[in-house]
Amino acid sequence: MQQPTVNARIFPAAGMDVLTRDEVTRLRDATQGGLHALLRRCALAVLDSGGSPEDDPRSLFERYPDFDIQVLQQDRGIKLELRNAPVRAFVEGKIIRGINELLFAVVRDIAYIATQIDAGRFKLDDSHGITHAVFEILRNARILRPNIDPNLVVCWGGHSIDRNEYRYTKKVGYDLGLRGLDICTGCGPGAMKGPMKGATIAHDKQRLRTKRYIGITEPGIIAAESPNPIVNQLVIMPDIEKRLEAFVRVGHGIIVFPGGVGTAEEILYLLGILLHPQNAHVPFPLVFAGPKESAEYFQQIDQFLRLALGDAVAQRYKIIIDDPGETAKAVHKGIEKVREYRIESQDAFFFNWGLHIELQFQQPFKPTHQNMAALKLYRDQPAHLLAADLRRAFSGIVAGNVKEEGMAAIAAHGPFEIAGDPEIMRALDRMLASFVVQQRMKLPGGSAYVPCYRVKT
Repeated sequence: MQQPTVNARIFPAAGMDVLTRDEVTRLRDATQGGLHALLRRCALAVLDSGGSPEDDPRSLFERYPDFDIQVLQQDRGIKLELRNAPVRAFVEGKIIRGINELLFAVVRDIAYIATQIDAGRFKLDDSHGITHAVFEILRNARILRPNIDPNLVVCWGGHSIDRNEYRYTKKVGYDLGLRGLDICTGCGPGAMKGPMKGATIAHDKQRLRTKRYIGITEPGIIAAESPNPIVNQLVIMPDIEKRLEAFVRVGHGIIVFPGGVGTAEEILYLLGILLHPQNAHVPFPLVFAGPKESAEYFQQIDQFLRLALGDAVAQRYKIIIDDPGETAKAVHKGIEKVREYRIESQDAFFFNWGLHIELQFQQPFKPTHQNMAALKLYRDQPAHLLAADLRRAFSGIVAGNVKEEGMAAIAAHGPFEIAGDPEIMRALDRMLASFVVQQRMKLPGGSAYVPCYRVKT
């Protein structure tokens, strides 16, 4: 159903670099090679923050079919013209300041990434070049801050979690905030919002002036996981692989809360990197955390990881159940070791240059039916390479669940087929089935979940 809307012209609420005439022209270009469609999709997601009860990106434009955004060039900078924008983004006719900031972050990142790629500044055909591209995008977004001790905790977890799990993420965030730790998430709802919400109270209790609630997203997911209202620094990476690398390069420790296939993808990405022999001695605190009701969920994850990648994988993570204080304490201690290691290795605090990431984890994976069927999900290869392809399998399911392109492919050709080692496939099928039963695949309240995959057991 179409929602009430408003028209407005807005100026940046915070400092933003000016745009060239060429950048403005491309942002206004609605042809296939232009940036207007991408800008419109990401901008509407920001303006509708907290407004969608579903995680179907198509539903946004069903509710706001006439929404449009135009970038206007002025001698003193730029402003945005919004037509038929969600009313919820405004108070007494004025746009909410936080939404204003995130909206101009969208403009900044889309323009910067497109123009820099076209200029050939990003060398995306080798591992070193991709890492530098991630660095440059984060630096342009002012995410990288020197002269600050390591204190950034990345929190992963599902957007579709139950109320008790959500409350638990807030408790952990509160205990992290009391220790002066900042929060970085995928910027959406659920386990991406809870830690930030808990940390805000603790940060205020500690009278901290500079508080970072960083949200890292990408164009294919932002409409399904609009930025939550606590995010005060938003960056849009070009694709899921650069988004994942951004998390592990800027974060000093990671907590994984209960989630679904997207969370499993993130776990496999990080563990695949940490299992590489060159990273054997790199400290990176990783904790799986949840209330007592989530114990079975993490038991399933642990069993699957050990089965697929070997028991040695469990040495790279801790599972802490129903103890928010101990979770925060474990991560805080781990970050102290990260600080010591960075000093010894003369690595930066603000960007983990020393972590070795191979090209298999960096190249964008296009989840087509052919590519999904071609994944090598067998144990006759190093564990970190198997983890890379398992990560791609989960990435494909995420695309089929919530990304517009993936959903269109499923509608046209049916479910993705996933095949591999029979024992791993049986375990994978059981785990995915449990995600469906626990409503971890899609936000509850919409239509019944129809699997976008078929595991060949």
